[in-house]
Amino acid sequence: MSIFKNNTFLLLLVLISAFQIQGQTEKQKEIKELLAKNADWQIEHFKDTYSRKKKHHPNHWTNGALYSGMVKWAALSEDDKYYDWLKNDIGNQQKWSYQHAHGYHADPHAVGQLYVDLYKKYKEDKMLAPTIELLDFIIKNPSNTSLAWESPNHQNRWNWCDALFMSPPLWAKLYNVTGDKKYLDFMVSEFKATTDFLFDKKESLYYRDERFIKQRDHDQKIFWARGNGWVFAGLVNIMNELNPKSKEYKYFLKIYKSMAKKLVKIQTEKGHWAMSLLGDEFYPTPETSGSSFFVYGLAWGVNNKILHKSKYKKAAIKGWNAMAGYVHENGMLGYVQPIGAAPGVASENVTEVYGTGAFLSAGTEMYKMYHK
Repeated sequence: MSIFKNNTFLLLLVLISAFQIQGQTEKQKEIKELLAKNADWQIEHFKDTYSRKKKHHPNHWTNGALYSGMVKWAALSEDDKYYDWLKNDIGNQQKWSYQHAHGYHADPHAVGQLYVDLYKKYKEDKMLAPTIELLDFIIKNPSNTSLAWESPNHQNRWNWCDALFMSPPLWAKLYNVTGDKKYLDFMVSEFKATTDFLFDKKESLYYRDERFIKQRDHDQKIFWARGNGWVFAGLVNIMNELNPKSKEYKYFLKIYKSMAKKLVKIQTEKGHWAMSLLGDEFYPTPETSGSSFFVYGLAWGVNNKILHKSKYKKAAIKGWNAMAGYVHENGMLGYVQPIGAAPGVASENVTEVYGTGAFLSAGTEMYKMYHK
């Protein structure tokens, strides 16, 4: 009788365990299916015009943001077709170059992040050569322009917050694969200059650029959601390349934690973040490109045991559920604000490639969260 009871108890434990594992597996399966649908739709519609009349050049910054998420999804999906598309249709077609770059401007550098990530996988020197040439030129011929918006050649330096997603992770990635600290030193110096100029320590958020520091919208400071999403994701992409014990990592971590603490406080009840982060009542429409990057950053912090409190996990889950709800049946992500520089409008049937990149980034981290 006791053996029967013991066997029954063991069977019950096995069933409970199996149920828990199945629950985790089903959630992960759900996320992967949604990411695959979104990624496949985006690749099929890669050459659409979206919010502009002209197609985006493959080396355009919008696509750089897409590739940032697509390469993360390629690693998670275990389906080589995504790596094949990134390598052959993008990298090889563009000859791993910066054809649309004009030297210093941060935007084209976003595409370079893909090149370095693919170099890590395939170890083909041709993937890295143009990036080394470009960044070495910048180091040898640094821009001395002011960060002020009206100064000549002002965007030769990172004087708008979006730039902190576009370029700094590239420098960190190149430092990682080459071991040459000159890339890290240059990047940290410029990142600090931008942060000293645009970061509001009281609000723990970044102004988009100098023009917004004194502007007000309904008596509120203007902190653009997507711009801060760029920064928050950029911090994660930088820290992924650094030694957590290094002083550089600790510098970025301090900013990251400060922003994370603020973000969970201002998340809307629906799960997204307002396009003007402090003006939810004036911008009630969801916006998925900025919000998805916030989800990505928060989930990363939870997964890496940096954000310990349950409120961060709850915020990531709440945000992800909202973002997932804005994916159409065909896989298109809606409510992506068109190209801009300030809070504006977004609608259910409008998307952009950078929104997909943010969503794929968020989804890959959420998958890991449920695994843990």
